[in-house]
Amino acid sequence: MKAYHKSAMIALFTDFGLAGPYTGQMKAVLHRDAPGVAVVDLLADAPTRSPRPAAYLLAAYAGWFASGTVLLAVVDPGVGGGRAAIAVEADGHWYVGPDNGLFELVIRRAGTARTGAITWRPPRLSASFHGRDLFAPVAARLARGEPPDTLLREVEITRYAGWPDDLSEIVYVDGYGNAMTGWRAALLPQDAQFAVAGRRLSRARTFTDVPPGEAFWYENANGLAEIAVNGGRADAVLGLAIGAPIAITAAASPP
Repeated sequence: MKAYHKSAMIALFTDFGLAGPYTGQMKAVLHRDAPGVAVVDLLADAPTRSPRPAAYLLAAYAGWFASGTVLLAVVDPGVGGGRAAIAVEADGHWYVGPDNGLFELVIRRAGTARTGAITWRPPRLSASFHGRDLFAPVAARLARGEPPDTLLREVEITRYAGWPDDLSEIVYVDGYGNAMTGWRAALLPQDAQFAVAGRRLSRARTFTDVPPGEAFWYENANGLAEIAVNGGRADAVLGLAIGAPIAITAAASPP
């Protein structure tokens, strides 16, 4: 597999949250094993125990980072079980984490991608915290420029052909109550409407383009179609949560 020079950044994408010891312990390993490499908290509240919606979110946000960035992505309900530990090189980024579909959309949308099973092992590997004991050390070693062949064996990983290219579901709700879908907004017609909670939502450019209290959808800053309420919380107003289905209709069609 292709080797990289030392990375300028490691980005964390997990469902661990910032409370408790998990994120802190992973970051401690990264600072220990890759001193001088910046560690960025991209997302600590990815969909809990849900690699499928997380995969669409990761694919949308990972491309924002510079080439050479290592993305340490851990949404891993099968930790300690039969799923493999992998690293993926896709369009100049490294992704390190579990083989459970989390990287499916990254690979599918990449111009070039290669995948490897992690062969490196620490002296002690706990059954339930591979993020700290396995994925973080490997991410650190890739970030500091260690040859991938010393850490990985190139293999074909599990693919999820049945997953759609874009997902008509809510994949994330942010702190303001805005609800991101798994759809890339650029693929939707300008007059597309979202049918949700018995209402039809039209597209707007931004919040102030609709009256206060009105629900709408828009293209967010990372290219996903997102549902919002001007001055309010879309999750509360429309009863939205991760996994909620969204019907997309033409403007003249019934919901």
